[in-house]
This record gives sequence, structure tokens and C-alpha cells, in this order.
Amino acid sequence: MQDTRALALTFEVSGLPPVKTEALSIFAAGHRQATRVRTLLQAALAAAQRTGWTPLPGPIEVDLVLRCPPGHRTADASTLLGGVCAVLQDKKRVASIGLAHLGVLVDVALYDDDRQIRRLSYQEEPAEDFSYQVRVAAVPAGV
Repeated sequence: MQDTRALALTFEVSGLPPVKTEALSIFAAGHRQATRVRTLLQAALAAAQRTGWTPLPGPIEVDLVLRCPPGHRTADASTLLGGVCAVLQDKKRVASIGLAHLGVLVDVALYDDDRQIRRLSYQEEPAEDFSYQVRVAAVPAGV
């Protein structure tokens, strides 16, 4: 039987992405990134439901396009990518901190684990308001 699952998912999010800059998990209740985490999870959930997406088990690539007013970026590329990737992976491995405050969003995962990432890309585009686009895609196993 042929596998018919989607191999790429792209979606838009208003506002700024979550950033990963400290040892405290961005999933902790009351974390200063909580609103950004929830917004990203809601956008990922909507995109996954719209397309029938299931988490990818193999090698992946993640692309992040940040749209912001020129000269107004709020964090560096590595902390932006780190925050987005942490949020979009399966959160079962961080369950020890308690994730009940996320409700059904705790189950939103576009892939299993960050160790699957083989390619990352980051790009900035000028815009009047902050927003971003995320793309997660399968890559050939040999990459």
C-alpha cells in the first residue's frame, strides 16, 4: 500500500515566534513566551487539521521566514529557530514539567524530535507588522 501522508506543511502565524534563550522550559506554566507558544501551537494545529498532517518520523527540514519592520528584529536566528523547533516537536519528553495548562495543544506535534532535523533555514523579509511562516518537510533519508 502506498503512503499518502503529506510530506510538507507550510503555515502562517501572526506576531513573533517563541524564542528559546534560557534553561527554563518555554512550556512551563506562566513562562514569558507562553502566549507565543500557544499562538504557534494553534496555527500548527489548524494547518495539520486542514491537511490531515501526521507527525513525520524520519529526517526533516524546517524553514522559518520572519516578517518584521526593518531594523526591528527582536532576537537572533538561532533563538528563533530553537523556539519554533522546540514547540513543533512531540512534547512527551518534557512532560515531567507538567503541561496540563496547554490543554489539547500539548498533543500538537509536526515531527517526533529535533534529532530528525537535517536542514534549517532562516530568512527575514521586510513588513509593516510582525508575522512568520513555518515550513516543515520530509527530506530524503540519505541527507
